[in-house]
Amino acid sequence: MSALAPILAAQIRATGPMTLAEYMQTCLLHPRHGYYTTRDPLGRAGDFITAPEISQMFGELLGLSLAQAWLDQGAPERVIMAEAGPGRGTLMADALRATRKVPGFHAALQICLIEASPALRKVQGETLEREDILWVERVADLPEGPLLLIANEFFDALPIRQFIRAGGGWRERMVGLDAQNDLQMALSPPAPVPALAPRLADTREGDIVETCPQAVTITAEIGSRIARHGGAALIIDYGGWHSLGDTFQALKGHSPVDPLARPGEADLTAHVDFEALARAAPCAHSRLTPQGVFLERLGITARAQALAKGLSGARLAAHVAAHRRLTHPDEMGTLFKVLAVHPDGTPPPPGLSD
Repeated sequence: MSALAPILAAQIRATGPMTLAEYMQTCLLHPRHGYYTTRDPLGRAGDFITAPEISQMFGELLGLSLAQAWLDQGAPERVIMAEAGPGRGTLMADALRATRKVPGFHAALQICLIEASPALRKVQGETLEREDILWVERVADLPEGPLLLIANEFFDALPIRQFIRAGGGWRERMVGLDAQNDLQMALSPPAPVPALAPRLADTREGDIVETCPQAVTITAEIGSRIARHGGAALIIDYGGWHSLGDTFQALKGHSPVDPLARPGEADLTAHVDFEALARAAPCAHSRLTPQGVFLERLGITARAQALAKGLSGARLAAHVAAHRRLTHPDEMGTLFKVLAVHPDGTPPPPGLSD
């Protein structure tokens, strides 16, 4: 049993079953036993590996895309370069290295990292080795001004709710207790859910629809800032357009595990509903684009060939494998999608289209 399990069980006994959103929030961010507050989960020694940890090319190309968006919008003399959920800081480090020769860009930057985990903040500081980093806990805490934002595998970890179609209403999937006081899935009684009224037209009995209220609120905040001040946001994650089906999952040691088995000791995620994000942003958005297509448009193959010069043996094989993993349809190339948010009347960042 994990240290968090009896705490959750006590709460359920006291107040009744909790939503999946409450369960995810507690498991990931509990101040003493939360998954993200107690460890560095990234890399081969952790529970999952993200694109920036696979190859430097990923962060380099994202940085150059946003730098070009900055130029296209008149190169404002002050701009906030932010990353939501920056992991070890690898992506930001690669983006900054790749853009250092863009005239005037670095002089305009204020680097902001949106990170709640003290453990990861420490690692990020060591990776970036800068004295001017501003850490904040929420997008809403960012300074006002033109905003260039990257959110890579950030939205998938935000707490979701799940609803199962039941006639003209919905039953919410909850986390409760069985007779032995172990965690188990439970269902609420059927009831109308006004926010899901439009989904009655495209779902059938027993269909599952997921919602992520935090994602909608955060994207609305990002979009409002970009609408007011300019800039652009790149959102990269696994998911699709229009939520349908159960995508709630747990990962430990790079393998799927039971999400209820050892709370606080596994990563909990769900697929991102990009349609909900696009609708929440009060400004323009790009077409949803597969990651592989996005990276190829930005020239990842040419960059891979340049980096391959001088490599041989195992290092060359690893480099080739990294390029494939990021772009191939059977790897991350199709599963992961890219959506940009940008001001009305401006083109989306390079690599994407309206």
